Amino acid sequence: MKPQVVIVGRPNVGKSSLVNRLAGKRVTVVEEHRGVTRDRKAVEVEWGGLSFDVVDTGGWLEAGDSLEAKVSKQAEAALATADLVLLVVDVTTGMVDEDTHAARWALRSGRPVLLVVNKVDDAQHEASSWEFLSLGAGDPHTVSAQHGRGTGDLLDVIVARLEENRIVDEVADADDDGALRVAIVGRPNVGKSTLFNQLIGEERSVVHDLPGTTRDAIDTLVSTDVGLIRFIDTAGMRRRAKTEAGLETYAVLRSLDALDRSDIAILVIDATVGATGQDQRLAERISAAGCPSLVVLNKWELVAVDERDAVLATVGEKLAFLGDAPVMKTTATSGKGVHRILPALAIAAADYKKRVPTGALNRAIRDLQVKQPAPTGKIRYAVQGATEPPTFTLFIAGRLPQTYLRYVERSLRERFSLGSQPLRVRVRIE
Repeated sequence: MKPQVVIVGRPNVGKSSLVNRLAGKRVTVVEEHRGVTRDRKAVEVEWGGLSFDVVDTGGWLEAGDSLEAKVSKQAEAALATADLVLLVVDVTTGMVDEDTHAARWALRSGRPVLLVVNKVDDAQHEASSWEFLSLGAGDPHTVSAQHGRGTGDLLDVIVARLEENRIVDEVADADDDGALRVAIVGRPNVGKSTLFNQLIGEERSVVHDLPGTTRDAIDTLVSTDVGLIRFIDTAGMRRRAKTEAGLETYAVLRSLDALDRSDIAILVIDATVGATGQDQRLAERISAAGCPSLVVLNKWELVAVDERDAVLATVGEKLAFLGDAPVMKTTATSGKGVHRILPALAIAAADYKKRVPTGALNRAIRDLQVKQPAPTGKIRYAVQGATEPPTFTLFIAGRLPQTYLRYVERSLRERFSLGSQPLRVRVRIE
């Protein structure tokens, strides 16, 4: 399937004119009033040896009448299949609220976005295009769809971005090579890239004291003593209020995507600061992803001896979402303590894929009920429905309180040595 370049924006900014210009022929209807384009229309374009489809959409609006709502639905459907999104705005009208809403919608999709400022016919309009930087979609690419100004340069950028995305997709497809996928996540400037370099044994990521140096997720496949591991170094994730528009927003989205496709997450914390509210939110995100985790307290040697207990206490208090995740103390710049991470990853991976025989599981269920009967209800039998993480379904008569379900989870974890990884217990009432 050819790459899909989807053109979006509020009504009457010149989207259809841009499609005609990129295609080199008149393929869409263009009128000087809003709402002419209502359905999606794909047009094949070839440039620089690459063939791709440019998809025209009607104007997207956050609210409107029933017809406008249907047009917006069509635009949303097109966006779901996009390899690249062109967010088109009109320099002659300047930035309006509808542009802001459309930009927020396009960026929230997680698709790569190029900001295209249309109707730029002269140097004065060129200067005005920088007003749209505040949309958070990156630097403006100026064009005049009606007169052809700048469209060749825009096509060059489109081809370059599609080629870049293709390489990224090939890397993602390579995730099926059986390697253990380990995402390294954390706030900016806690030492993720330095730890990443220590783990892979080479200078692969840019390491700098300036927060936000890593702008994208970087995958590196490494053969280790515990097997093949794909380390994913990610950009630092800040609170939303502190996230710069545009490039850094995209970096955060890529970091979250890296977390979702990982088998294990390493949460790196600056030991000189301790666990913060943002670390807590990252722990919640890791927990939601359902993957096991390791907590790495980096820069440990810089923490005064009499302050170390307090630092560990913040980890226990704020990272309760991660359960009994192993806490490892390292100094990534010197490599001290890093050697303990690989064996811990191997143990977590084995526990994550563990399957308990049905007979042994039900003997454990019988024993734990004999030891501590439920105040209400009774577990008739149980099955393990899935691994990664181990997921157990309890078939019960009556109802069990949450405190008893936590007791069941804790008992199963201890009985079958399931370690500190996530474990799911589901209930079906018979």
